[in-house]
Amino acid sequence: MTERLQPGDALLIVDVQVDFCPGGALPIAEGDRVVPVLNRWIEAAQAQKIPIYASYDWHPLGHVSFKERGGPWPPHCVQGTEGARFHPELRLPDSTVKIAKGVRFDQDQYSAFDQTGLAVRLRQDGIKRLWVGGLAEDVCVLATVLDARKEGFEVMLIAEATRPVTPQGGEEARRKMRDAGVQFV
Repeated sequence: MTERLQPGDALLIVDVQVDFCPGGALPIAEGDRVVPVLNRWIEAAQAQKIPIYASYDWHPLGHVSFKERGGPWPPHCVQGTEGARFHPELRLPDSTVKIAKGVRFDQDQYSAFDQTGLAVRLRQDGIKRLWVGGLAEDVCVLATVLDARKEGFEVMLIAEATRPVTPQGGEEARRKMRDAGVQFV
């Protein structure tokens, strides 16, 4: 992977949080299996001096996306809870740029680009191509990579570093990503 990473690239890790892994409030099957894969990419990025960005859900109590408020999801990644933390085995360096999302009271934010300023920051940092992995492939990863493409970034999805909520959702997400010009590695 070090031969693939080059100047102008960044590693973008989407929502690898305790609540999205087995045992969490909204577990993705085998969600924790992305962690060792991403740790190898983190190590390679650090060796090549490629910047690392990591998004995370940071929902207020009673968030609009929660079932209790008519949303589709059980409460998850509530601000300040253990479930909102990055997976404990994910080895993010201190230099990681962290992007909070899902903080609004009036809407959900599946994409790491949705009103976070991420596109501006990436351009300021000279980024042209993103290598993306994380959870869940058919929700936040999908929304993030589609927005990245709309913002003009080249996107490489690290296929073994993501898992979907459902197998059918994963198939549909991969079709949408391919249609948008996302490359799979």
